[in-house]
Amino acid sequence: MNIFRFAGDMTHLISVLVLLLKIYATKSCSGISLKTQELYALVFLARYLDLFTDFISVYNTVMKIVFIMSSLSIVWCMRMHPMVRRSYDKELDTFRHYFLIAGCLLGALLVHEKFTFQEIFWAFSLYLEAVAILPQLVLLQRSGNVDNLTGQYVFFLGAYRALYILNWIYRYFTEKHFGRWISCISGLVQTALYGDFFYYYFISWKNNAKLQLPA
Repeated sequence: MNIFRFAGDMTHLISVLVLLLKIYATKSCSGISLKTQELYALVFLARYLDLFTDFISVYNTVMKIVFIMSSLSIVWCMRMHPMVRRSYDKELDTFRHYFLIAGCLLGALLVHEKFTFQEIFWAFSLYLEAVAILPQLVLLQRSGNVDNLTGQYVFFLGAYRALYILNWIYRYFTEKHFGRWISCISGLVQTALYGDFFYYYFISWKNNAKLQLPA
């Protein structure tokens, strides 16, 4: 554990809390991609297969449970809650996310650190997390205007991965046998996908204007 990883975890947690606040306070999921949320739920389920077999720390276990349960609850609300699901932008959320799942699973089978069930699904979760934001970004581009809570959610989600890159750089210089190259490459790809969003987010913040993305 180091300050960059802790800050990344807290930023990730804030992004989830912002999204839950939007859904439960407004009873609306307008501007949120269900397909991205389903991908994140799959990411956490695949990554944390060791939840009940490899105990690392109370903090680690709690965070795993929080991310699994929060992602599943968001998907459930968007699909099943009578008021929330009516606000879902189904016509805009048309990204074919199953291609991402298939591609990432194939990538994990071909490129992994160890040919074991758990390691392959760990690699799959990293590849899928790197591209899981794509349906959300496409939806926001199609809708144009982005409400404050949705913009903050996406911003904190991108900031979390950027902080994790700093974590990996720190670990590279402080740990002799650090070699999580799959994590590093996936994290760089994921952060790069946020580049356009970050630009317009800071422009809107600087001008104190509503966030708008080009169509």
